[in-house]
Amino acid sequence: MDSLEFFLVIAQYFREALPLRLILLLIACQRAGGRIPLTQEEMATILDVSRTKTSEALHTVMSHGIVFKVRRGVYQFNPPYSYRVAEFIPGTETAGEFVKVEQHSTISQIRSDTSLPDLVRFPSLDHMRQAIEELRAERSKERAARRLSRAQRKEEGTAQ
Repeated sequence: MDSLEFFLVIAQYFREALPLRLILLLIACQRAGGRIPLTQEEMATILDVSRTKTSEALHTVMSHGIVFKVRRGVYQFNPPYSYRVAEFIPGTETAGEFVKVEQHSTISQIRSDTSLPDLVRFPSLDHMRQAIEELRAERSKERAARRLSRAQRKEEGTAQ
């Protein structure tokens, strides 16, 4: 279960491909309850990039409260963004045994952990939406300045 609104916002916000690729990798590798058992080295190997670049992208993703580190090699998706409710237990595909973790239990556990930042405990995409609007306004100003500069150069060329 993934938030389609989350996909829309991250597609608009992340201008670089690596954070988006990393988020998709984390979604694909999460276990029931949203846990992601991957080291940064494993992430780097799968994405075929350096560990340094992977670490930078992961810190960017984490700074928005999308995922957080539980311990070395284990991360947790913030449930409103992406959450795997259940998974088959390896080796029991024919018997149909699976693990199920209720989302509301995970959210309650995360909210009660006061060691986590508020952005993780009470997630919202509003800060990313605001940043998107700021980026759009900045790019609009840059485009207007380029158009003005071209128009001025054109005027100077015709005046001579």
